[in-house]
Amino acid sequence: MDRRSTAQPGKAGQAEPAPPSRANERKDERKDEPKDKPKDAPRDAQKAGQKDAPKDAPRDAHKDAQKAGPRDGHKVAQKAVLHRAVVLVGMMGSGKTAIGKALAQRLDVPFLDSDAAIETAAQASIAEIFARDGEAFFRDREAEVIARLLSGPPAIVSTGGGAFMAERNRRVISALGLSLWLDVDLDTLWDRVRHKDTRPLLRTPHPRQTLEQIYAVRVPIYRLADLSIRTDARAAIEETTTRVMASLTARADVLELTG
Repeated sequence: MDRRSTAQPGKAGQAEPAPPSRANERKDERKDEPKDKPKDAPRDAQKAGQKDAPKDAPRDAHKDAQKAGPRDGHKVAQKAVLHRAVVLVGMMGSGKTAIGKALAQRLDVPFLDSDAAIETAAQASIAEIFARDGEAFFRDREAEVIARLLSGPPAIVSTGGGAFMAERNRRVISALGLSLWLDVDLDTLWDRVRHKDTRPLLRTPHPRQTLEQIYAVRVPIYRLADLSIRTDARAAIEETTTRVMASLTARADVLELTG
């Protein structure tokens, strides 16, 4: 018997396994891919950036800027508290009405004009009251009005040129407020009143001489005022008002700055 014919066909003749199909290869490739591969990398990165950024960054920065403001040299606005009335006295044409209104606006308090209050009560102008009832009658009504105006809340009160001449008015003003004289030179006063026909005391043949006589008589009494501010034609209203404010701050019982 030929030994070659006795070889075991079980091993030598065994069939080779079939090659894997393309479908199986793709399936195996998917198994080998990393399971945590990011599918939307740009979107995830954007979300991560948003998550890391503080939500209130602009608002917090604004708050920090506000807190840092005063420490960095920014002034905190002061509030002025008026404890007593400020009564402006002085000659006709000295600017009591203009300065009084500007001062009241800065202090956020009422502005009161004694002459205007008299005219409202009498339903007539000062000149008409003088002509109809005389100066003595006018001075009595003036004293009543000044006392009434000072009995209310603290305010800036402008008075007529002759109001401070009466001792009874000076007593009331001293008890309920503070008097401040607007000291203006005679030439400036004349320049301001010469073209106005609303000053009954100047309706004379020589109004300039009359003004000089009134000035000479009144100035010594005006000097009795608690405070005085010297001004002239070159001084602007705002500038004079600032000087008045500075003068008043020296009296803590009258004007107090807080904040």
